[in-house]
Amino acid sequence: MALVSEFLGQLTLSYGGQEVEPRFPTVVPARDFDPAKDAARIETAIKTKGVDEQTITDILTRRSYAQRKDIGFEYERFAKKDLVVALKGALSGSLEALMLGLMKSTAQYEASELKASMKGLGTDEEALIEIVCSRNNDELVDIKKVYKDMFKKDLEKDVAGDTSGDFAKLLLALVQTKRDEPSNVIDYEKIDDDARSLYEAGVKRKGTDVVTWITIMSQRSVPHLQKVFDRYKSYSPYNMKESITKEVKGDLEKSFLTLVECFENRQLYFANRLNEAMKSKGAKEKVVTRIMVSRCEVDLMKIRSEFKRQHKRSLYQTIAEHTKGDYQKALLSLCGGDD
Repeated sequence: MALVSEFLGQLTLSYGGQEVEPRFPTVVPARDFDPAKDAARIETAIKTKGVDEQTITDILTRRSYAQRKDIGFEYERFAKKDLVVALKGALSGSLEALMLGLMKSTAQYEASELKASMKGLGTDEEALIEIVCSRNNDELVDIKKVYKDMFKKDLEKDVAGDTSGDFAKLLLALVQTKRDEPSNVIDYEKIDDDARSLYEAGVKRKGTDVVTWITIMSQRSVPHLQKVFDRYKSYSPYNMKESITKEVKGDLEKSFLTLVECFENRQLYFANRLNEAMKSKGAKEKVVTRIMVSRCEVDLMKIRSEFKRQHKRSLYQTIAEHTKGDYQKALLSLCGGDD
């Protein structure tokens, strides 16, 4: 009976107005956790001639963020210096970026990645699109708050200052987090209206009424949009993704495609991004690091199973094949096992 009531409890979670997404982490709190002991082991590893990267990796990739924070606190008390500063001094390259990422909360890390994507000359549109278009409302609300705390600036203002045209309009609409919460009531009339509006604003006419697309895709709930895209096929000779490719180009096209892919199956989107990044010439380690660090306490377990289903080999094997050294060991540890 206990099992049944637990199951019913989970059901009400997802439909009581606010949808609580279940988590599928690969990194969970370590049992028998001793932050002082971990801090001392890290200090020894840093002081070792040539640095003992393995010990640092073993500890930081197998602790939750809350535990890493405790280790940082103990480390400062014991070594009289900041753990992040010490890690910066001891590590370098992709391993350093990964470990420093783990020392931030998921929202802090994503806020930092957004800031970095807009800093200096040239914008890293790919990172901007990946983060803004793949995060749900709750995640974006957290990111905005943390961004303001960390950088004393509004994310919206920075995005507006760094992008232009319809691409800017779409990102800003998403960052404004006006998306409806999922409802228990399926509104078939609204589904039909939205599907027809998307068709009439794009494929049916000459040119594209991008504003209509932006409004619908940035304001409707995800379950509603899934039904809209399904209904859309009864109006348009092309599905939604094909229509996007026909109608818009460049960053706007990438953004709309990312949105649709995430509405349909967010974990599959991340699995495909990881596969692409690792298989591209000179593996895009920044992309791999960003997804592994930001999703390991959220849904990396599910990303792993989507990866295996889609690419017929495991994420673990793919990491082992396309990365190397201590960075590879850290990624494999975050991956949490082979499938």
